[in-house]
Amino acid sequence: MLPPLGRGLSAKLARGTRVVVMQHPVVAITGASGALGQALLRSWHRRGARLIALSCGPRRLDLCDSEGSPIPVREITWCVGQEQELGGLLQDVDVLVLNHGINVHDDRSAAATEQSLQVNALSGLRLLELFATVVAQRPDQAGRPRAEVWINTSEAEIQPAFSPLYEISKRLIGQLLSLRSLELVSPQLRIRRLVLGPFRSGLNPVGLMGAQFVADQVLVQAQLGFNLIIVTPNPLTYLVMPLATLGRWLYFRSLTRG
Repeated sequence: MLPPLGRGLSAKLARGTRVVVMQHPVVAITGASGALGQALLRSWHRRGARLIALSCGPRRLDLCDSEGSPIPVREITWCVGQEQELGGLLQDVDVLVLNHGINVHDDRSAAATEQSLQVNALSGLRLLELFATVVAQRPDQAGRPRAEVWINTSEAEIQPAFSPLYEISKRLIGQLLSLRSLELVSPQLRIRRLVLGPFRSGLNPVGLMGAQFVADQVLVQAQLGFNLIIVTPNPLTYLVMPLATLGRWLYFRSLTRG
């Protein structure tokens, strides 16, 4: 089993890269009621995390570990547009995983367009900015590990998803993440991008991968120190996505200023 990620610092060498391992983090995950959200909660639980599940529905989570024991989770109900109300909660969070999303499939109505942009892109941007502000204002940074935001942008950033509004909204959050990371990444805040291929969920019941496999791979790559985390059966993504993010970084860094 991998050593836990979380609060308190230790370090090790992995292939010549210094990897920081934290002990018992407070981890908040949006979209927690979905297949990947629940899988991430289980993966983080195995690594000793204290969990906060953020979801928009009233349904209670019923999570158990591999031995059938209940997983302790603090459940918070919130809705897109209420991001500022989470400011107090985020004061104690070490890792914020932005995982909520929606797929309207073939709907191209004005309502579907607005919903897709708000849920898949603008809500995540607002939470990213809010958490960055909260972290910057924390009074005691010296004894605290570097906070992290993980953003699930999806393979739809660069690949067809056969759902135009899903692709548009995911590409928007991907572009905004590349732009704002130039200013928000700091010694106090680390940002990781999750680029995930098709996994089985309510949004995609015919996905090729299991949600638990994807969640476990995400945490493995995070522990290895990767900021760009890719889990997909498509080999082209492993080539194209790093080039795309590098190209955006060069373009935005050259033509913008803080």
